[in-house]
Amino acid sequence: MSKQTEIVIRQLLAIGENPDREGIMDTPARVVRSWDELYSGYGKDPKDLFTVFDAGTYDQIVLLKDIELFSMCEHHMLPFFGVAHIAYLPDKQVIGVSKLARLVDIYARRLQIQERIGEQVTTTLMDYLKPRGAACIIEATHMCMRMRGCNKQNSTMVTSSMKGTFLHDCSAKEELITLIR
Repeated sequence: MSKQTEIVIRQLLAIGENPDREGIMDTPARVVRSWDELYSGYGKDPKDLFTVFDAGTYDQIVLLKDIELFSMCEHHMLPFFGVAHIAYLPDKQVIGVSKLARLVDIYARRLQIQERIGEQVTTTLMDYLKPRGAACIIEATHMCMRMRGCNKQNSTMVTSSMKGTFLHDCSAKEELITLIR
């Protein structure tokens, strides 16, 4: 039996469950297997995503919106989920569109807070793609808000991280928000 499986068994015992009960006996192994997917971001380096292409004369907003996102809150280890919108203003390079979605997953598939995911995405874009600006807006529902604590069933948290032109140029920021809507 692995150390991780033993941890899950101890957790079941701690909440008053019988780990030998039918229906629960295989749960520890299933939970440990799920961790490989839920927390797969720890084993990935975002710089490995950056296959870039010459932007040519293209110098307008590149936006990938409604990227599904699932993460686990680092405070309660409960899920939060929603969508991310990632944009950048190319300087000399563009990146493959699927890489933007993969970048979100690398950071979301860790114990996280929503604010940090957006900040990590825009910082990584600025560092490796070198655009004139980068933005990440995330809209998410947090199960720690719905299942416990204040029990607010219809709340959505919206966060933004803006860098470069999106941070300093109001017209660029307005155009981005219009494109997201």
